[in-house]
Amino acid sequence: MTSPAGPPPTGGGDEPQRIKLLAVTACPTGIAHTYMAAEKLAQAAAGLGIEMKVETQGSIGAENVLDDNDVRSADGIIVAADKDVDLSRFAGKRVLTVGVAEGIHHPGRLIERVRSAPVYTPGGAATGPASGNGGGKERGTVYKALMNGVSYMIPFVVVGGLLIAVSLALGGHATAKGYVIPDGTFWAHVNAIGGIGFQLMIPILSGYIAYAIADRPALVPGMIGGWIANTGALYGSQAGAGFIGAIVTGFLAGYLVLWIKKVRVPKFVQPIMPIIVIPIVATTALGLFFVYVIGKPISWVFEHLTSWLGGMTGSSAVLLGAILGLMIAFDMGGPVNKTAFLFGAGLIASGNQTVMGMCAAAIPVMPLGQGLATLIRRRLYTEQERETGLAALFMGCFGISEGAIPFAAARPAQVIPANMLGGAVAGAVAGLAGVKDAVPHGGPVVAVLGAVSGVPMFFVAVVIGAAVTALTTVALVDLAERARRAEPAGGAEPGPAGAGAVVPGQARREPVAVAVAPAVAVVHGASAEGAAGTAEASGEVPEVLSGYLTGRTVQVGLAADGKESAIREMAELLGRSGRVADVEELVAVALRREEQGTTGLGEEIAIPHAKTDAVTAPVVGFARSAQGVEWGSLDGTKARLVFMIAVPEAAAGDEHLRILALLSRKLMDPGFRERLLAAEEERAVLDVLGEVG
Repeated sequence: MTSPAGPPPTGGGDEPQRIKLLAVTACPTGIAHTYMAAEKLAQAAAGLGIEMKVETQGSIGAENVLDDNDVRSADGIIVAADKDVDLSRFAGKRVLTVGVAEGIHHPGRLIERVRSAPVYTPGGAATGPASGNGGGKERGTVYKALMNGVSYMIPFVVVGGLLIAVSLALGGHATAKGYVIPDGTFWAHVNAIGGIGFQLMIPILSGYIAYAIADRPALVPGMIGGWIANTGALYGSQAGAGFIGAIVTGFLAGYLVLWIKKVRVPKFVQPIMPIIVIPIVATTALGLFFVYVIGKPISWVFEHLTSWLGGMTGSSAVLLGAILGLMIAFDMGGPVNKTAFLFGAGLIASGNQTVMGMCAAAIPVMPLGQGLATLIRRRLYTEQERETGLAALFMGCFGISEGAIPFAAARPAQVIPANMLGGAVAGAVAGLAGVKDAVPHGGPVVAVLGAVSGVPMFFVAVVIGAAVTALTTVALVDLAERARRAEPAGGAEPGPAGAGAVVPGQARREPVAVAVAPAVAVVHGASAEGAAGTAEASGEVPEVLSGYLTGRTVQVGLAADGKESAIREMAELLGRSGRVADVEELVAVALRREEQGTTGLGEEIAIPHAKTDAVTAPVVGFARSAQGVEWGSLDGTKARLVFMIAVPEAAAGDEHLRILALLSRKLMDPGFRERLLAAEEERAVLDVLGEVG
């Protein structure tokens, strides 16, 4: 939006030079706060006689995009965002970066500060946020970088894993060397394509972690570093460092590039620094460091773990199975995992198939358990994570443990211990039952194709292990979410659990990132149900917000004096539409959404919402409170204008985002809020809301 500049201040002296500012606003979920901050900044600039153009990066995409001409003529840029924004286009301009809440609550202060902000250099460190809490900002940077890498990695995991699984199922057969697909066949080519996806996923994870930290110059060293980490042959190991190694190289590359950027160089060298000097120096330094320094310990671990396992072959089968399960589940392709797998595979030739049976039972536990967790507690995961969970379930059936890597990379502190516990249980049960596996592969597919003896107990081991992993993951993630909610809310817009995120203090994932779906959705074209109530009594029934809100779902007097009772009253109000099948479930889902972060937007506004099959079609309600309801809003105001949105789980599309964007922008207009507060009856309220569009 471009706000028209008012006349410059006049006085006895010369008129001040006309100022032009730019701004970018963005929040993790890209709905309300993005547009509220944009509106506030534009209003403050207009009041000061300053020309300002604001780009909004919401869930419906970037709008009012700043072009080269805008940037060239700008005197400063305000970036009010709680997610990563590409600053490279603002090189040479004064840039002030803050949280999106600062844009909402202190727009005038930001306009004053940006005029003395540091000049942004290409790939240089961004201006810090208004908050002086360095520790909080650092944690946010690390988290968002990790979520950035995970979000880019997920498609490679899914595509590679599913292609490998399908090719093995339809074109492979069991041999002593594992499941083999005949060379030159159609399914061999499909398998090879899937293998490329798996080869690329680790460098992608590393590269985009580095990119989030230090921009484009860090992409090459991050990706090459990830490839080196995953290629054990480069540093004398039979197994690469896997996704854990990729996380290490991603952060090393990112911070190494940041450090190199601080080195002062002659002006004639500066243009080639980001495209030649920095990538070459960082890639060479990181690669050699991993090969000669980090690689040695990895190789040592691999060799000594193998020797240690060899000394345990005569010990308790339950203990050995538990240890192998722990190792299989720890790093999913890293040195610890490969040690256990190759140890079991090597004993098949000597006639001992029991050890491989323990490994085979543990291999599918991680993807099956993580996929199951996304089904057990859907609200803890973003839509992208739930989709990845379904793919992980499929990959788990074919013994592809890498299907769980996105979850482990996004939440290592919760997912890896849960994986290990489930893997240990599966391995111990298989060891106790004497399950045998004749091929070096794992998962239910080996049992279906006849490579396993003791099939019933094999499936018992897998099911118990996956259930333990799923339940432990849900418990640990829920505890982490509760701990996060106990911290100060900060300025981030509430979003779905898991995230994004970037992720996103700990930014909500929106996703891990990560990639992220909002907690509310409304399908375009839904028609209003019937006509009744006060508004209908006068004749024609106004329908606003594309017909999602009608006279049936408007109430001028909200009786509740607390958030929980207000949500219940709003749910009952929505029930008048005939679209609510279960009011109690709607209330429960809306309250769980509030636990993730308040939906109080400030300015006496609250927009609680729920995505649940307790409603049969999208519906929006509005109620007004005379005294106001304490909603935990960022500005401390009580909510007097309460909108509630409820949609079915299957609802999809972008129309709801446009409505929320329009609603958020309109609610920033004090005159509109005053008219909404002054409307005496439901029909008058609908007439005012009709201004939204």
